Amino acid sequence: MLLFSYKSTGPSSKMFQSLIDASRKNLFSSPLITQARCETPQPEVTDVPPVPETRQIVAAAATEDVSCEFGSNKYYALCGFGGILSCGITHTAIVPLDLVKCRIQVDPGKYKGIFTGFRLTVKEEGARALAKGWAPTLIGYSMQGLCKFGFYEVFKVLYSNALGEERTYLYRTSLYLAASASAEFFADIALAPMEACKVRIQTQPGFANTLREAFPKIRAGEGLAGFYKGLPPLWLRQIPYTMMKFACFERTVEAIYKYVVPKPRSECTKPEQLVVTFIAGYIAGVFCAIVSHPADTVVSKLNQDKGSTAIGAAKKLGMAGLWKGLFARIIMIGTLTALQWFIYDSVKVYFRLPRPPPPEMPESLRRKLEAKEA
Repeated sequence: MLLFSYKSTGPSSKMFQSLIDASRKNLFSSPLITQARCETPQPEVTDVPPVPETRQIVAAAATEDVSCEFGSNKYYALCGFGGILSCGITHTAIVPLDLVKCRIQVDPGKYKGIFTGFRLTVKEEGARALAKGWAPTLIGYSMQGLCKFGFYEVFKVLYSNALGEERTYLYRTSLYLAASASAEFFADIALAPMEACKVRIQTQPGFANTLREAFPKIRAGEGLAGFYKGLPPLWLRQIPYTMMKFACFERTVEAIYKYVVPKPRSECTKPEQLVVTFIAGYIAGVFCAIVSHPADTVVSKLNQDKGSTAIGAAKKLGMAGLWKGLFARIIMIGTLTALQWFIYDSVKVYFRLPRPPPPEMPESLRRKLEAKEA
């Protein structure tokens, strides 16, 4: 989070600061947040059409007290903090299920299912073995969450400003996909070293039992490349997963408020809004698991077999092997994604961050469409 408050006169700092400055005005910010700070009298405008009732509702919702301006350094920093909590806590909480899932993927002959995997692990290594890999999981996914959620907010605003208000609304799904892919690219670079340690601890008996043992062993045996040899398949797994996670979540929330919830979002209480967040997160998580599972299997196999390549691991697994452990991963990722969005949104509520409603069609675009239909 210190990234957002770092100051320098170098060109990279100026470039990042220009990115922050660009986020001040965009479709995703709440109308009143960007306007209420203007204290100088404005000239009277008489040729503007009356504001639709829906816009008045959105403006009324924006009157709630917020702790910072949308797009400010503090806003991005707290979003990053929310990402740390949402990813770090949830991934660490399901380490036992993740361990069994990884073992099913790399040794399907021995671990034939979830319950068999749990039973064999406890029988052979004791109940404590189910917690193997918790430390690299906590550290790695906290770092990933910081970049994933923090940079998503940054890139979403940056791309929105580049497109303009009308195109942002028309192509908002593509915007969600592009912003999340950009954020995940950097998030996986932060995650890769800890992911390599975690998979080795969980799937290679006798290699190491703790992060303190695994990290120096990999560094001594394979150097820096040992931590990042799984990065390309990690990108193949995580980028599609994150694109689905954010785009599906954003559009599902929009659809729930439009077709399911019997009242506008502005009239829903905070707990009701968080329930919508959880439901949309679970739906997104199921699709995330299916889209990213083959690459997840390759990552597990690649980190287990020293010297192997992604293509070699995929050939060795075969088409059927690539889908081993899917049921376990659907349960894990569905619950995981729902809890991540719930925690992330709860952090926004707790710190009173601006939480703009789902995008609405700009009035200028509405008039153009009405004129075209007339």
